[in-house]
Amino acid sequence: MRGWWQELAGLVLPVDCAGCGAARVLLCARCREALGGAGAARARPFPPPAGLPTVFAAAAYEGPVRAVLLAHKERGALPLAGALGAALAVSVRAALTGPAGPAGAGWGGREVVLVPVPSARRQVRARGHDPARRIALAAAGRLRRAGVPARVAPVLRLRRAVADQAGLGARERRENLAGALEAGPGGARLTAGAGLMLVDDLITTGATLAEAARAVRAAGLGDGAAPRAAVVAATRTEQQTGE
Repeated sequence: MRGWWQELAGLVLPVDCAGCGAARVLLCARCREALGGAGAARARPFPPPAGLPTVFAAAAYEGPVRAVLLAHKERGALPLAGALGAALAVSVRAALTGPAGPAGAGWGGREVVLVPVPSARRQVRARGHDPARRIALAAAGRLRRAGVPARVAPVLRLRRAVADQAGLGARERRENLAGALEAGPGGARLTAGAGLMLVDDLITTGATLAEAARAVRAAGLGDGAAPRAAVVAATRTEQQTGE
């Protein structure tokens, strides 16, 4: 119930730019450009957790980008999902066509399945929506319009309770998430033969994406190849390099 009221309000009521506060615009041109206009880059946490897949990020998690992500995730500015999905699509395309991926717009002609990192149920209830899943759906639509066969398959789930990651260091995050994710029933059927792309809104230490990759490999999802990953933004603890 909360979600559609927030979305309707965001579409009808006057708003200021979620990134910089510019008057009467959901997201100004400058902030939209900051979300991925320069293209995506490799995101390398230091030190990288074991099993972390190749990750591409469209922007650094700072300034207007940070403000936009928080507005969508924590304050329910749901119409921002379109712009965030466009940024995520930039990262997905980079992961498909970069040094770790085959040349061309697709994944060797195969379907690309975006697998969002799941949120805890209590977080989804508190926020009124699942940010990563909503952004992934927007990204898949953008990719299809660009000729890349893509869809979303939310096949991962938490198998046990985990602590809030905020305030935890890299080692604590790894310990908190170790073995926490698993594939739900039907995951293999939903992803059979497809190339998997793990997606999230943000990467910090990489612990979450490393655990998601472990769960994917353990369940034998997709076409059996190592998954890649794409995010909207990477924190400054990441080393980002264009390749």
